[in-house]
Amino acid sequence: MINVAIADDHKMVVNGLIKIINESATARVADVYYDLKSCEQGLLKSLPDVLLLDIALPDGDGVDFCSRMKKAHSGLKIIMLTSYKEFNVAKRALRNGALGYVLKNAEPEEIFAAIETVDNKEQFLCEEMDILLKKKKNEKVIWYSEREKQILQDIADGFTTKEIGDRIFRDEDTVKTHRKNLLIKLNAKNTSEMIKKACEQNLVH
Repeated sequence: MINVAIADDHKMVVNGLIKIINESATARVADVYYDLKSCEQGLLKSLPDVLLLDIALPDGDGVDFCSRMKKAHSGLKIIMLTSYKEFNVAKRALRNGALGYVLKNAEPEEIFAAIETVDNKEQFLCEEMDILLKKKKNEKVIWYSEREKQILQDIADGFTTKEIGDRIFRDEDTVKTHRKNLLIKLNAKNTSEMIKKACEQNLVH
């Protein structure tokens, strides 16, 4: 049996994964973590065969975490399980040591295939991302919604989270989620770096 750990803060997603993995004949869920801190501590005590790792977690960027964990546990095999379909995010994840990249809307059969393939130390990309990466192999592609562009501009203009929420008629938590997603998309460690990169890409003025 392949021992699998899951690091994801969406409990419905986690519960669904536990059900389909434990019902398989080849794998079982050994550990579940809802943030990066508990995952890092847990890996020190018990190392799974395969880690299913979300990218956007409450306490950090899963892609950066992947890099750190590969350095700390060279034998750890990591699959990024995410909603991010962006080429540059997937490319960065693979560069940081992930062996697999699977979207959360993948069919159970594709998740099983990913676990088995990565457990054999081979790379696995879900069909949608495999097509995208092959198509955009030599391009740097990133996509932003109009809402994300607006929030980027407001951040660059110095508006607070609350003020941005008032401007777009959304609560502060929604703005914080957008901000976290923008940090990940721009591969920025903080707000100042995010704005600098946004300026370089002419996303703000």
